Amino acid sequence: MTVTRWGALYRGRRFACAIGRGGIGHKRGEGDNVTPVGTHRLTDVYVRGDRLQLPGARVIGPRALWCDAPDHPDYNTQVQAPFGASAERMHRPDPLYDIVGVLDFNRAPVRPGKGSAIFLHVWRGPRVPTAGCIAFARVDLVWILERWTEGSRVVVRG
Repeated sequence: MTVTRWGALYRGRRFACAIGRGGIGHKRGEGDNVTPVGTHRLTDVYVRGDRLQLPGARVIGPRALWCDAPDHPDYNTQVQAPFGASAERMHRPDPLYDIVGVLDFNRAPVRPGKGSAIFLHVWRGPRVPTAGCIAFARVDLVWILERWTEGSRVVVRG
């Protein structure tokens, strides 16, 4: 899948999407709101099991968090509440994280402060900026993930 500021293209189909409010580029660090340029693998898919079923996806439970504390050993990984450091809630009242595709950006090895929680997820609306993630209409994200293969990649171009 190719992603630019104008949208995404996957398997011959074009999709509207939202990117980080900092645009597409080289991430400077945690909280810069930049969608990272490059070629990324999808390492995991999570869903809110009470709202959606997607074969092969892990379930986002009510205690699910994503650690965004650069000085913590669990930085940029999924953790459970209660948790003693800064972390983003994955089990949200809104639909943004009903589906989460985790990109391999800063995952192995993890570099503290480089950036965390770079996901594919459900958007707030067309072209409404994210904090660095790539967001789609729910129906489009389901379509993409149902056709995703191990060889598929997210290619983000600036």
